[in-house]
Amino acid sequence: MGAGHAHVLYRDANSPVHRLPPEVKIAAMVAFTVAVVATPRAAFWAIGAYALLVAVVAALARVSLPWLLTRSAIELPFVLFAFALPFIGAGERVEALGMSLSVEGLHGAWNILAKGTLGVWASLLLAATTTTRDLIVGLDRLRCPQIITQIATFMLRYLDVLVGEARRMRVARISRGDDPRFLWQLRGFAAGIGTLFLRAFERGERVYLAMLSRGYTGRMPAVWQGAGAATTGQWLIGATVPLLAGTVAATAVVLT
Repeated sequence: MGAGHAHVLYRDANSPVHRLPPEVKIAAMVAFTVAVVATPRAAFWAIGAYALLVAVVAALARVSLPWLLTRSAIELPFVLFAFALPFIGAGERVEALGMSLSVEGLHGAWNILAKGTLGVWASLLLAATTTTRDLIVGLDRLRCPQIITQIATFMLRYLDVLVGEARRMRVARISRGDDPRFLWQLRGFAAGIGTLFLRAFERGERVYLAMLSRGYTGRMPAVWQGAGAATTGQWLIGATVPLLAGTVAATAVVLT
C-alpha cells in the first residue's frame, strides 16, 4: 500500500503531534478514553479537565475547533438517544420547564453525551494527525493480531479499486437508459451490488493465490517494525496526556 493513501479526515501539517510515531498516538488515545470512561458521571469538573486536555492537543496539532465540531456529527444517533433518556428513565423525577424528567435519565444522558463526545474528539484527533498507512503500522507495532492488520491493509488498498469499478458500472447502466433516481430501478441497483460483490470476491481469490505462489505463509513481511519505531522519549511525551487524564480520573473516584 503506497504512502499516498490518506483518509479524508487526515490533515497534513508539521506539528509535534503529527511527528509522534503512530503506536504512541494510538496507545495514548486508548488510555485517555479508558480514563474518561472510568470517571464517575457525577464528577462534572473532571469532564471539563478532559475537554481542556483535548483542546491543548488540538492546538498543538493545529486542528481547529470548528473542524472537530463539524466531524462530531457522527455521534448524532447517540445524542438523540441521550436526549430521550430523561423522558423514558425510571426512578425519582423532577419538574423542569413543565416536563417530568427522570433524575437517573438526566445523569445517564449527561454521561453518554459528555464521555461520548470526548471519545469522538480523541478519535478525530488521532485520525487528523495520522495517515491510514501509519495507523496500520502503529497497530502492527503494538502487536495487533496479524489477521486484523492484513484485512485492514487490503481493504484500504483495494477500496479505491472497488469504488472505481462501481463508478464504471453506474456509468454503463446510465448509458443504457437506466435512471437510478427512480424507485423502480432498485432491482437493477441490487443486481449491480451483487455483481460488484462477485467481482470483489473473485479478485480477492486471485490476489490470495498470487500471494501463495510468492511464498505467503500467513504473515506479511514486517518491513516497517524497526525503522521509525518510537523511542523512550517519544513514549514519555505521548504518555503525558494519559497520565494527566488518569490522575483526574483517580481524583474524581476518590472525591465522589
